[in-house]
Amino acid sequence: MKSFDYIIVGAGSAGCVLADKLSKDGKNSVLILEAGGKDWHPFIHIPAGFYKIHNDPKLNWNYSSEPEKGLNGRCIDIPRGKVLGGSSSINGMVYMRGHPLDYDGWADNLGLDQWSYSNCLPYFKDLETSDRGSNEWRGGKGALGVRKGPDPNPIYDTFLVAGEQSGQGITDDLNGFNPEGLSRLDATISNGRRNSSATTFLNPALKRDNIKLQKNILVEKIFLENDRAVGIEVSEKGQKYRIEAEKEIILSAGALNSPQILMLSGIGPADHLRNIGSNVFHDLPGVGQNLQDHATVSISWECLKEFENHKIDRPINKMMAGIKWIINRKGLAASNHFEAGGLIRGNDNVKYPNLQYHFGPTGFDYIGGKFKLSQAFTLQLDLLRPHSKGYLKLKSLNPKDSPEIKLNYFKDPRDIKELTEGVKKMRELVSQPVFDKFRGKEISPGSEIQSDSEIEQAIRLNTITDYHQCGTCAMGTDVNSVVDSEMRVKGINSLRVVDASVLPNVVSGNIGAPVMMIAARAADWILGKNQLEPLKANFKFDQI
Repeated sequence: MKSFDYIIVGAGSAGCVLADKLSKDGKNSVLILEAGGKDWHPFIHIPAGFYKIHNDPKLNWNYSSEPEKGLNGRCIDIPRGKVLGGSSSINGMVYMRGHPLDYDGWADNLGLDQWSYSNCLPYFKDLETSDRGSNEWRGGKGALGVRKGPDPNPIYDTFLVAGEQSGQGITDDLNGFNPEGLSRLDATISNGRRNSSATTFLNPALKRDNIKLQKNILVEKIFLENDRAVGIEVSEKGQKYRIEAEKEIILSAGALNSPQILMLSGIGPADHLRNIGSNVFHDLPGVGQNLQDHATVSISWECLKEFENHKIDRPINKMMAGIKWIINRKGLAASNHFEAGGLIRGNDNVKYPNLQYHFGPTGFDYIGGKFKLSQAFTLQLDLLRPHSKGYLKLKSLNPKDSPEIKLNYFKDPRDIKELTEGVKKMRELVSQPVFDKFRGKEISPGSEIQSDSEIEQAIRLNTITDYHQCGTCAMGTDVNSVVDSEMRVKGINSLRVVDASVLPNVVSGNIGAPVMMIAARAADWILGKNQLEPLKANFKFDQI
């Protein structure tokens, strides 16, 4: 038996931020546990390398959904990082905060008064150093380096001009004054290297004497005494043992693993726990429910001009790009190859953008578990605020068994209608005159797919996840919420969940940045510190 003041379960996007902040003043002993290993793989740190490692079983839980009725019975691969840094070590590095109205909606509609955007903005700023410079929206002194895509490929500028020509709009900064239109995207990259949560926050923290990291260790359950979390049971190299927490246990294992650990501990929907053969220590119906995600569909077009990007996967070009990266951390290896994107409205009835673009200058074919590039360009579309919600359940009481994951894409017919509108917007964008010199034949789904019913069927056949699962331990004030506004598990003392699980509604953008912000706020609450002073920055908001 060992004892620490704070035990953090999961060294991912949230856990690494917590480890840094909870250990900073040297007053508390902190243990951070990670089921995966060290982020040793070189392709983790080379931005373009994420195409090689995003589903590597040595770095990944490699979950899969159950057959999805809305996708004609297909199962969806769900990569999740199982390595220091968690999914921040294997993701596409796009830095998006979500729309300010997402957070204001939490405050106005869900009783989460402390979660308006003005409360969150100071934490976003405090965490980052943006190459755009410090201003009322962007930070200039934080640990997390964030940069705008620098690839000079002319097709990125073409994409932006098409935004103007189509009326879909352009903006200088989707995380700033005008969060709508097409723009160069930010990425968690600096000096040509990935900025994972591990490299940014955990590695500096590990130099302190009061923090300990244990890797390749599986947390199997939480021990409760009189409605208080007092310790955890772990499995390491076939041996099980107990670790005590003097102050708090914080689950930061992600939107799939945190609810699994709660249910393995007898905390969750009572009926499900009884059916699976578990004792019920605390009936909490919302655990594992409210699973939300961004469904994504892509269109590729043949490109009439060949770019350097199209040839990067050829052996000699790959070697030269690697050498250039080693020498000066520049070139195509320093790019995530989706350096532009946008937030748009698919119809005139939505209050603010409900669709997101990611734009890449190459075609991507996924063959035999590997990406193969082609002379094409690709536009990816995300449904930002789905009406459909899924769930996560236990398949067994064996902690090593994957949970049952049901995404429920398109269970609500409004979702496929919005994506169908989005496909039309994609085609409208690429049909603009500025694309004439680059645009060849539409490769997938193909220009012959025109009617709404044909587009819907193509969407069902081709939709995948954009890896933004969240919401399974939602914050809130209603009976189905799992944690309160400070992320304390309801009905259990000394236990919090701090990761993507707690998002009550998925934000309108990639979720890595919001998860780190949430962790930074949680750390102040855990330590009894005052929250940073709210910042009310004006933003452009054109309600149609």
